[in-house]
Amino acid sequence: MTTRPSGRAADALRPVSIETGFARHAEGSALIRMGGTEVLCAASVEPRVPPFLRGQGKGWVTAEYGMLPRATHSRGPREAAKGKQSGRTQEIQRLIGRSLRAVTDLTALGEISITVDCDVLNADGGTRCAAITGAWVALRLALEKLVRNRVLARVPLTAQVAAISCGLTGAGPVLDLDYDEDSTAAADANFVLTETGGIVEIQGTAEQAPFSQAQFEALLRLAQDGTTHLFAAQRAAVDAALAARSDAS
Repeated sequence: MTTRPSGRAADALRPVSIETGFARHAEGSALIRMGGTEVLCAASVEPRVPPFLRGQGKGWVTAEYGMLPRATHSRGPREAAKGKQSGRTQEIQRLIGRSLRAVTDLTALGEISITVDCDVLNADGGTRCAAITGAWVALRLALEKLVRNRVLARVPLTAQVAAISCGLTGAGPVLDLDYDEDSTAAADANFVLTETGGIVEIQGTAEQAPFSQAQFEALLRLAQDGTTHLFAAQRAAVDAALAARSDAS
């Protein structure tokens, strides 16, 4: 058994902070920091839905994801300059959208669309997980604004959702992989969970030999414990934002 590059305990998250209101013009926004990973999540509201939902009385929640060119160790070209998104980008933004819709009552939302843009400012592993966790805060604040403006009678969320990565490394099963661990892990998995104990999605991959059910269950337990702290951080960020709004009014 070896120690982790960061010196963290196996079940330790990187330092987490969520700053709301960072995107001043968005209906809801959150800048989430998990160690060296920073993702800006901004929720925008539109009073219409995609064509496939028109006339059904249901809303839509979706997401877009991208990285700044120097979010990583070397410059990556802007996807707009290439004229198309990479398969990775498309897969991640679909994951974020699915995760948010899983905890949104789309019928109660009505014919309103909310797009959450998730832009990675700095990447040090776990960007999709940080994006999901921050996106929920941005979505919640956008919905709170719709309630405050009497567009909605209530916030149409059924649960919190957050995500965390886990992996099998030389230190054994570990929580919240940074880049050094993620790039060398024998297996890694992303867990998208709700605070009510639900599983939204699990993405797990063996990079070397297959991993066992017992190892998977160890990763799941780490993820469940880790997201408990993320749910608390989400609630604290939302409560602080709503208190600040109340004081301002």
